[in-house]
Amino acid sequence: MQPAVQGREQNLNREEDQLGDEELVIPNDMPGHLQKEARLRALPSPPLSEAKSSAKLAALHARLSLSPRIPIGTFARCLVDGTADPNPDFNNTSLSTLGRELYGYYTSEAILCRYPRLPTAVVFAAMSAYVGPRTLTQITKEWGVELVAEPGGEVDPGYLQCKREDSMLVRKRSGQSDEDPAIALERSQPKIVGLNRPNPGWSWRRGVSSMTVYDDEFGDLIKDNGRSSNSIDPTTTVEDACARFVQAVMGAVYLHRGKHAAKSFFQEHILSRHLNIGSMFEFKQPTLDLTKLCAREGLESPVARILSETGRLSRHPVFIVGVFAGREKLGEGSGSSLNEARVRAAVGALKGWYLYSPLEVRVPSEAEGPNVKPWKPVLIDIGEVIC
Repeated sequence: MQPAVQGREQNLNREEDQLGDEELVIPNDMPGHLQKEARLRALPSPPLSEAKSSAKLAALHARLSLSPRIPIGTFARCLVDGTADPNPDFNNTSLSTLGRELYGYYTSEAILCRYPRLPTAVVFAAMSAYVGPRTLTQITKEWGVELVAEPGGEVDPGYLQCKREDSMLVRKRSGQSDEDPAIALERSQPKIVGLNRPNPGWSWRRGVSSMTVYDDEFGDLIKDNGRSSNSIDPTTTVEDACARFVQAVMGAVYLHRGKHAAKSFFQEHILSRHLNIGSMFEFKQPTLDLTKLCAREGLESPVARILSETGRLSRHPVFIVGVFAGREKLGEGSGSSLNEARVRAAVGALKGWYLYSPLEVRVPSEAEGPNVKPWKPVLIDIGEVIC
C-alpha cells in the first residue's frame, strides 16, 4: 500500500510538471489547503492517500462485510472506471476483467449442473438475469453506491468515478432522432472485432452453436463501440460503469481473500437471488415440440385427453386437459377452450422435461483444492428438441 501511495504522489508531481506553468499555476502565498485542492484537481481520479480518510468509502467497505485484508486502497480502485482515469494502475479495468470471468464461470456451472436439460437460449437468458449489466446495475444501487457528475482528483473516493455519455448521443443511438430509420439501424448494428467471427461481413447467420463458440457469456456479439483504447476522452454508460464496478469488487475479493471467499461472495450477492427460470421459456409450437421429444426418447406419441370440465355452455368455461404418452401423464393444463388447455398441457410437459434437476448438485469448483471429495460428473443431456 505505502509504495503505491508514494507512487501516486510522485505521479501527481509529474503531472504537475507536465501541465506546465500555463495550465497549473500555484502561487507560493496560496494557503496550503488551496494548494492541495489545486493539485487534486490536476488528477483524473482521487489519489490513494485520500482513500484512508474517506468516511463514505469506509462505510461502503463495512456495508458489504468485506474482510479487513482487502486494502481500502484496492477497494477505492474498484470505484475508478477506465473512462475516468486511463492509467491501468489506478482504474478497475484489470479487476473487472478478472471478476467478469469469475462471475461467468460460477454462474454457468451453477445453471448447467442444476438444470442440465435447459435449452441454450434459456441458459443465455439466465446468465444475463444473474450477472448481466442490468442486474449488476441494480446491485450497485442496492449497495448504496452513487455516481459523480464529473470525475476528478478532488472527488470523494467513495463515489463511482466515470465519464458518462452525452444524453443526446444516447437518444440518437436508441433511435430517438430525425435520422433515417434504415441508416440508424445499420449504424447501431454491432461490428465484429478480433477473431471472434470467421467472416467480417454482414451476410453470416448466427445460430445457437456459433453463439456458444464465438459470442460472449450472454450469447451477444462482442461489440466494438467505435472507441479505441487510445481515445483522448472516452465515455461510457452508467450501466456499463456499474457492471464493471461490481465485477471489480469480485476480482478484488478473489485476489486478496482467495477462491473460497470469492465463491461465498458470489453465493451471497448473486446466486441468492430468486430467478424463475420457468418464465423464460417461449415455445412457438409446443405440441409439435412435445411430439418430437417423445419420438426422440422412444415414447408413444402424446395424446390429449379431457380430465375435467365445468361450464361448457356458460360464458366462462374451464377445461382441464392432460397430455399422455401411453399410460404416463406428461403434463396438465387448463384453459377457457380445449385448444388453449391442450397447448398449456404441452407447455407444462416440456417444462417438466427441461427443468429437471438432480437431487444432489455439486459443481466443479467445489472439488478444487487439496483434501476434497473428488468431483463426480453430472448428467449431460443430448440437447433441446429442434423442429
